[in-house]
Amino acid sequence: MRRRSSTLPVVDVFVVLVALFTGAPFPWAVVKGSHPHCKKLRENLGEIRPHSVTITEFGAVGDGVTLNTKAFQNAIFYLNSFSDKGGAKLFVPAGRWLTGSFHLISHLTLWLDEDAVILGSMNSDDWPVVDPLPSYGRGRELMGERHQSLIYGHNLTDVIITGHNGTIDGQGSIWWNWFRNKTLNYTRPHLVELMNSTGVLISNLTFLNSPFWTIHPVYCSHVSVQNLTILAPLNSPNTDGIDPDSSDNVCIEDCYISTGDDLISIKSGWDEYGISYGRPSRNILIRGITGKTQTSAGISIGSEMSGGVSEVHAENLQFFGSHTGIRIKTSPGRGGYVRNIYVSNMTLDGVYIAIRFTSHYGEHPDEFYDPSALPIVEQITFKDVIGDNIKTAGLLEGLEGGSFQNICLSNITLNVTSKSPWNCSSIHGYSYFVSPEICQPLKESISPEHYSDCYHLSDQKWFSSE
Repeated sequence: MRRRSSTLPVVDVFVVLVALFTGAPFPWAVVKGSHPHCKKLRENLGEIRPHSVTITEFGAVGDGVTLNTKAFQNAIFYLNSFSDKGGAKLFVPAGRWLTGSFHLISHLTLWLDEDAVILGSMNSDDWPVVDPLPSYGRGRELMGERHQSLIYGHNLTDVIITGHNGTIDGQGSIWWNWFRNKTLNYTRPHLVELMNSTGVLISNLTFLNSPFWTIHPVYCSHVSVQNLTILAPLNSPNTDGIDPDSSDNVCIEDCYISTGDDLISIKSGWDEYGISYGRPSRNILIRGITGKTQTSAGISIGSEMSGGVSEVHAENLQFFGSHTGIRIKTSPGRGGYVRNIYVSNMTLDGVYIAIRFTSHYGEHPDEFYDPSALPIVEQITFKDVIGDNIKTAGLLEGLEGGSFQNICLSNITLNVTSKSPWNCSSIHGYSYFVSPEICQPLKESISPEHYSDCYHLSDQKWFSSE
């Protein structure tokens, strides 16, 4: 689904529903052409498959009632015979296709036609229980195992999930109720999880009502996520939009996301398990994201960041009616690092906190974490940010004895309602042309001797504001 560029308006539910059910583009989204790096990722994937089958050939019934798990499994088993012959496409036509969890294979395109809806079963028995991720050491919510995602794959190459704006609906409400009532036996499933995979494209689809995180590439390389609409009720628990986790060379472009948690959250493992596994998230490009979250952030890093996060560029962002614009979440015991982060061209409207660092997020997997393992947060740059109706410009809390340094803010203009717009502690950095007036730890002006301290500003000309 292509989207027209526009300024950020006040959004009401009616407009969202019209766009969803008519197929019309969201009027506030931005498309400025794909970044060359992301375009190259997609060009390397085999979008044209020499073999194709339709899910109905394997007995599937699109009435929204018949369980089609076996049909999906059998179709993909059959298509595996073409994996060394150029790959294959599984076509899902218009209809409502109820299913439990199923596995993808390499060199596969899962294609959802217009008006095709894959529905997640509301019976937990249709979502198998699998081992926890090694970088987490346990289920994220409960000790022990976790439910497998609806669409799952591991050790894959060249996987495409796309279509003519078809829909994948996790029907997550029953999982949210089990979570709220504390009756879960295992950690909730994601909607899509690809693990240890390379060459992944997810595009031109709508994702609804994930039981837990919506799209979770973990231990993956060369991932492109483009032109998605991701929706869940604003009060749905932990329904993150897109969570790259211990993954590298990731592109996320031109998406509208409105969920009950972070719209995009970059992760890399949890405390001692993430430190031991030691796989960072790096080389991540985020562009053209619009969305809303009343409880969380437009983009967050962490809190599970123990394997490290670096080289993240986020630009052309619009967040409205949200709790936080950008947030970095860490805690003693996490270890790891967050460095070389560049956020630019961000527009905020009706956001409670524009920029937030949280250094005591808590939540540890068990009692064996090392509280002396302190995270390093350094070379974080925010440039060209504007905002209206902002409650607090920045709540930037570092760690005493920790390393939160070279935080750089340039050309920031926020219309703030709070009498104390900035609250900063245990951080150090620089600023240039920031309104309202920046907090003391960041007051030193960006000048030539600081070029190398301010990530991604070293090739630009800056002048003292004094």
